[in-house]
Amino acid sequence: MHASITRRRAALLPLAALALPALAHAQAPAFPSRAVRMIVPYTPGGVSDITARLIAEPLSAAWGQPVPVENRTGADGVIGTDALARLPGDGHALGLVSVAHAVNPAFHRLPFDTVRDFTFITQTTATPLALCVPKSSPANTPAELVALAKRTPGGVPVATTGGVVRLAPQLLAQSTGIEVTDVNYRGSTAAHPDLISGRVAFMFDTVAAILPHIQSGAVKALATTGARRAPQLPDVPTLAEALLPGFEASTWGMVFAPAGLPPAVVAKVNADVIAALRRPEIIERHRTLGAEVVTSTPEEARALVVSEMEKWVGAARKAGIQPQGG
Repeated sequence: MHASITRRRAALLPLAALALPALAHAQAPAFPSRAVRMIVPYTPGGVSDITARLIAEPLSAAWGQPVPVENRTGADGVIGTDALARLPGDGHALGLVSVAHAVNPAFHRLPFDTVRDFTFITQTTATPLALCVPKSSPANTPAELVALAKRTPGGVPVATTGGVVRLAPQLLAQSTGIEVTDVNYRGSTAAHPDLISGRVAFMFDTVAAILPHIQSGAVKALATTGARRAPQLPDVPTLAEALLPGFEASTWGMVFAPAGLPPAVVAKVNADVIAALRRPEIIERHRTLGAEVVTSTPEEARALVVSEMEKWVGAARKAGIQPQGG
């Protein structure tokens, strides 16, 4: 009898083993099972914040759960990004970050690892910069601006703010052999009067921010810095076409999460965020901001962060800029 029971139990073991994965799947909670926080580590009103708020409603409708947007600001986005990194990687905490995430290692000693501590889900937008000079500048092309700078002893003053806007002139200088002197401003709008008056020789700024001054004729746009020409400035060449093949200095947005997000959750969030971003009204709203909706696979998103970090940290180190704090 004992031997018969043992044989019967042994025969049932393979069936039980086959049932375990199905049981585990049945017991796994559906995602999302509660509200999904969307942390934006910047102040309200910027492209990242607006993107987060635009996609929150369709995501909430798709998921049947609230998607509240939280602005956790400070230190160029480091504070909010650090807060996200410390949350569980189960999909109930997401973030929407800008190119500042890849640029920050150039300026800050960070409390997190820019790549390893996060799961990257999809790019959301791309926003080119415009290379602009005062109306009075004799330069009408990027090549003429470079030639002018090379004839100026000690280099030329350039208006900068932070992040990519600060490092793009350094990348241009390193690519062309010119010398530049940073004149730093708290924000791009604060720099515009000095650009218009000619107190600085040139400036990189987002197309949306500088466009009114281009349209008024107060400044000249010599080039844009995206992979393609900016729709708002179709007659202005990219810097890659006009002078430096391969040059790109766009800002961008990206949905990301804490590290360890399960692959099934990554796939679902990726698909649902992309579906939201492809809504015609959301595409059009981004166009009014000077931004293009651009989506990606999680692998492409991660690769973008890695390549951008290498580019901008490399430009900063060549310029003698070292990270502070920590």
